Amino acid sequence: MTRGSGKMTSIPGAAQPARLRAWPYWMTLTFVPLVALAVTQGGWAILLVPFYGWVLMPLLDMVLGRNLRNPDPDTPDDALFWFRLLTWIWFPVQFMLVYGSLWYLTHVAVHSTLETLGIMFGIGVTTGVVGIVYAHELFHKANRMERTLGDLLMALVMYGHFRTEHLLVHHPHVGTPRDTVTARYNEGFHRYFLRVLRDGFGSAWRAERAMLARKGLGPWHRSNPIWKYLVLQAFFLALAYTIGGMVGVGLFLFQAIVAIWQLELTNYVEHYGLTRKHLGDGKYEPVRPHHSWDSAHTVSGLLLINLQRHADHHVHPMRRYPLLQVYDESQVPMLPTGYPPMTALAMVPPLWRRVFNPKVRAWRKRFYPEITDWGPYKRMSTPAPRGAG
Repeated sequence: MTRGSGKMTSIPGAAQPARLRAWPYWMTLTFVPLVALAVTQGGWAILLVPFYGWVLMPLLDMVLGRNLRNPDPDTPDDALFWFRLLTWIWFPVQFMLVYGSLWYLTHVAVHSTLETLGIMFGIGVTTGVVGIVYAHELFHKANRMERTLGDLLMALVMYGHFRTEHLLVHHPHVGTPRDTVTARYNEGFHRYFLRVLRDGFGSAWRAERAMLARKGLGPWHRSNPIWKYLVLQAFFLALAYTIGGMVGVGLFLFQAIVAIWQLELTNYVEHYGLTRKHLGDGKYEPVRPHHSWDSAHTVSGLLLINLQRHADHHVHPMRRYPLLQVYDESQVPMLPTGYPPMTALAMVPPLWRRVFNPKVRAWRKRFYPEITDWGPYKRMSTPAPRGAG
């Protein structure tokens, strides 16, 4: 059973709650030996990480199909220790992967420049596909330790402001003109990526400024978390310089760019063309399950700790990843595959539009038959939400 829009809907094959098992999610740790092989061996081993994430996982998705069973959403935290532990240990693992690789590549390895860049590309795929996804899970929680781990993971890819942008802008304003990362209808990924890079930090700054103003404080106050993000990023950048000089800094920044690219590809896919109905006077309908593209594919769901169950995440943003629900297709728009093939498709905008623009138009007819003029929604020219900062 799933919960959405105030009612319960049956999903075929999901009559009984799914049994919770933590060990399949720990498959993400298999990235560690793959990175180690790439760093120490070079050559063909460099291809292992992208092959693992972009080829093997989708193939396994095809074989194992979708997981339509839902766990009990009221499972208490103390029954989820092994699920939570996986996200807690990833920061020290990623820290060692990044800086251990920087040390080896700048002091020991005799790889070519192309091989070295290929290795850091694979590390960037890892810090993006795993690290940022785990950071996202962590900073959605009220626990200070978990939020700090999330901030540390985001600082390792030089994208600390993402926490503010995600929590204060994306979640409350998804599907409206205020949300930077809701991909506009007909907007190709490359144009989208440049727009998000240009606007993201400023959007986060405005959101924190508005938050502080409600407390009677100015944006330069020390409690503004933007300062924390910048200090952490400066520290990690300085550490890269200490280990490998300017070459170390360049390689560190390269993996960060790759990780950010992976993140924004995912953001692009999650909400492409989906908008919330403007009710007038800067008011928008509440966020509902059908404002996210969903997927229930088994293996990529394990790899991405259920991020693909994105509709439920937006309806219940504090819900821990093993408890996220999959909705019936009558309630949400479904992706034809898991995220990896969809992000690859997004890299080819004409092909993406050919596949997804008809899906968006069908979504409009299905959920908003009363809207006859979609022009303002396609252009995101409807009024900004009231009080959006």
